[in-house]
Amino acid sequence: MTRGVLSFGGMTMVSRVFGLVRDQVFNTTFGTNWMTDAFWVAFRIPNFMRRLFAEGSFSTAFVPVFTEIKEKRGHDDLKALMGRTAGTLGGVLLLVSALGMIFAPQLAAAFTQADPAPGQNQLITDLLRLTFPFLMCVSLTALAAGALNSFQRFGWPAFTPIILNLCMIAGALWGSKFTDPPILAMGWAIFAAGILQLLFQLPQLARLDLLALPRWGWNHPDVRKVMRLMVPTLLGSSVAQVNLLFDTFIAAMLVHGSQSWLSTADRFLEFPLGVFGIALGTVILPTLAKHHVNTDRAGFSKSLDWGLRTTLVIIVPAMLGLMLLALPLVSTIFQYGKFTAEAAKMTALSVFGLSFGLPAFALVKTVLPAFYARQDTRTPVRAGLVAMVANMVFNVGLLALLYMLWVPDAAKADGVMATLARVPGLHFALGIASALSSYLNLVLLWRWLRKANVFDLQPGWTRFLMRMLVANAVMAAALLAGLQLAPDFTVVDKWQRIGWLATLVFGGAAVYGISMLLLGFRPRDFREH
Repeated sequence: MTRGVLSFGGMTMVSRVFGLVRDQVFNTTFGTNWMTDAFWVAFRIPNFMRRLFAEGSFSTAFVPVFTEIKEKRGHDDLKALMGRTAGTLGGVLLLVSALGMIFAPQLAAAFTQADPAPGQNQLITDLLRLTFPFLMCVSLTALAAGALNSFQRFGWPAFTPIILNLCMIAGALWGSKFTDPPILAMGWAIFAAGILQLLFQLPQLARLDLLALPRWGWNHPDVRKVMRLMVPTLLGSSVAQVNLLFDTFIAAMLVHGSQSWLSTADRFLEFPLGVFGIALGTVILPTLAKHHVNTDRAGFSKSLDWGLRTTLVIIVPAMLGLMLLALPLVSTIFQYGKFTAEAAKMTALSVFGLSFGLPAFALVKTVLPAFYARQDTRTPVRAGLVAMVANMVFNVGLLALLYMLWVPDAAKADGVMATLARVPGLHFALGIASALSSYLNLVLLWRWLRKANVFDLQPGWTRFLMRMLVANAVMAAALLAGLQLAPDFTVVDKWQRIGWLATLVFGGAAVYGISMLLLGFRPRDFREH
């Protein structure tokens, strides 16, 4: 599993670096305005459905069934499952994509600002009609990735998102010169990326003799088992995405630029989540499924315990680093061209709020496979629904609280909706609400996992947590001291930003690593015994 995490995480790290370059090019080219808000809305809706269908419910339902057939039956059954699942999933998502394109004007109207700029609604509609086909292609790509992961081939699927980043970079730098308005080029870039990502997986499937002609298989027993497991997980495994979509709806009521600030901030969370959180969840799922099929409780417990400790030792310092270095990171990476100092401050505010929930986001990715490996898809749904409703309540409650505390009485004279659309900074409530709802989701999942009596905590947790918390406290103190010496990142030149940020990041990482070593941590502590 360590080799799998290094392979998947390494490729994902490369992808996330390209993602940062992509967003830097995007923000420098287009800035943050009503047109970029239109793009992020048009991209977020099908991207939300991609995570719901592909990374969320489908992958977690398909991999355990695929692993069970791989362990107990022949290769012909595996190939038949691939062909019939591809045909069924592709057919359903072809219909969903077509409906999304047909009803694009209605979707655009739901997510347009209360006081829209002229042409914003039509621009969102045009972009949605380009981005919706991406859903079908990338979901079939997830099918191929799930099969490859089950054969312990993690690197190739993890490399695939780089194609999307390269297409978007090309769209911003080159394609925008040929479209009117220029932002329309990003819709074409996503359309092309969906097709290329799918084609990229096919040679690897052919090498494993899993490349089968898609066939409709709704009544096939194995496909029905996948679908039966998939339906409950549509909410259970993707609560964060449902919450993100609701955030998009709320952000449409706020000042222009809020959508872009939230989307840019989300990039910083995707880096540690993709490299470590999602990588661990992806790698651990086939292993847990194998232990469950072979009724190996000890192996199941040790694998999950290993995943939890590995997640915490990486994600907790990542949370503190992102919270403390939010503005230095945003300014150094994005504050160029049309991306102003004010936009950097507003984006950093989102990074700070969302980063608070990073441990919960990551641990949920690690705990969920413990349910899906046992083909229990109902329990995560219960936790997911509670967390989703809680997120909506937190959003409204925190937004109302900030409205009362931050907005001067004189600014409230024009009414609530007009004030929301004029006062910057209120989007901070959305990040905190997402974080709080994810912690609630994690608590419920952990409680029900313990009640299921399928997992035993391994010895040494108290000592591990104490060492980790002390090391993080020392690292946080070092970063705060460094920030006192550092200049204002929004006003100094590029090279000063880069130099100071590198010093803070690598200095903080060194302090954390040395602290862990002095407290008795050794790399062998994270071997799966």
